Amino acid sequence: MPKVLEFKLPDLGEGLTEAEIVRWLVAVGDVVAVDQPVVEVETAKAMVEVPCPYGGVVTARFGEEGTELPVGAPLLTVAVGAPQEREGAGVSKDAGSSGDTGSSRGAGSSKDAGSAEDAAASEHSGNVLVGYGTGTATTRRRARVRPAAPAPTASPATVAVAAAPATATGPVPVISPLVRRLAREHGLDLRELRGTGPEGLILRVDVESAVRAPAEAPTPAARVAPTPAAGTSGARTGERIALKGIRGAVADKLSRSRTEIPDATCWVDADATELMAARAAMNAVGGPKVSVLALLARICAAALARFPELNATVDMAAREIVRLPEVHLGFAAQTERGLVVPVVRDAHGRNVDSLGAELARLTEAARTGTLTPAELTGGTFTLNNYGVFGVDGSTPIINHPEAAMLGVGRIIPKPWVYEGELAVRLVVQLSLTFDHRVCDGGTAGGFLRYVADCVEHPAVLLRTL
Repeated sequence: MPKVLEFKLPDLGEGLTEAEIVRWLVAVGDVVAVDQPVVEVETAKAMVEVPCPYGGVVTARFGEEGTELPVGAPLLTVAVGAPQEREGAGVSKDAGSSGDTGSSRGAGSSKDAGSAEDAAASEHSGNVLVGYGTGTATTRRRARVRPAAPAPTASPATVAVAAAPATATGPVPVISPLVRRLAREHGLDLRELRGTGPEGLILRVDVESAVRAPAEAPTPAARVAPTPAAGTSGARTGERIALKGIRGAVADKLSRSRTEIPDATCWVDADATELMAARAAMNAVGGPKVSVLALLARICAAALARFPELNATVDMAAREIVRLPEVHLGFAAQTERGLVVPVVRDAHGRNVDSLGAELARLTEAARTGTLTPAELTGGTFTLNNYGVFGVDGSTPIINHPEAAMLGVGRIIPKPWVYEGELAVRLVVQLSLTFDHRVCDGGTAGGFLRYVADCVEHPAVLLRTL
């Protein structure tokens, strides 16, 4: 008798407690292999494909796309065949690929089909990428599942649903893919059927009876249209957007930053004409294009080497300021899924080309939603180029638990006094928001002035390279 195993949303690492279902990769009735990705979820940090540690037939999914589930909540159930049944059957059938009729595909790989290490016998998939599934299992084999026909007598199967009226959630007591397919073809919701098999198992005859039922009688379960309950409780007008996933994480982090960090902001206008000219000269010699962001990142790394007070965090529990030896530079990237801050590791040891290449790689990953949690955590200082949005200035909110953020406005032609004469120059506004606990205004001003000097006279930067 096959067993129905429940796969719960695992801890995806980094202390995450919940995830949003973005896209199901399998449907009820599909056959899945051990470690096959079954759902794509969005955590507060990244999009992740979650592999299933069991091989068998998917019997239920929990949650629609867009639903947020806590870690440990049921994700799906999988009907896993019993080894002794497969052996007794003599012929291994690939459950689901061709329905109950059972094609003999894969029957020759008897070791594979009857392996004692299949998912039913072991809860260890060996998958270590998402922080679960590790264990003693050393082999990873697909569990061949025979969607066994319902036994005439009751057995201690672990089908989790009793023969009760259909419920909105929970495993559906159906094992046979053929029964599921038959129900789908006729648009039947299996949750509304009462099974006549052992322990309420829904059989083919139950589906066929339900198919004939509409012609004989009214729909057994008349659906009650949900009433909108307009204006039932208080003033709620307009579109309401849940703060969840990345958007929720950003909201939490920004709120925490504003709550915990006594920040201050200073700013300065700088003549970026020479910086832009230097960039044009670099790009004129061929090779990968040098971006303004890469140049600013290099300037930030040099400035932090001079003012390490700003590459720090505050440990209030220990009442200590922790200055960090490496510069892991975060940069704000706007994506369709919201604001994310990928991190360039070891920015202090990279030149402009290396920074540019890593910035481009992370930006593309951010746009495609393939950033890993590791690429979104561990920043020590953030560079925010909001000038790409066409704004001149801002007061950035520090990316908690960092101690400072440099904001860069758009670079545009403006009237500027240059060498005693009024001239049109490319001007940019630079803003530094800093945690006032880690330094005073003198340090912050020194940092910002150094950055502005490098922007106005890029040759200054050469002295520190």
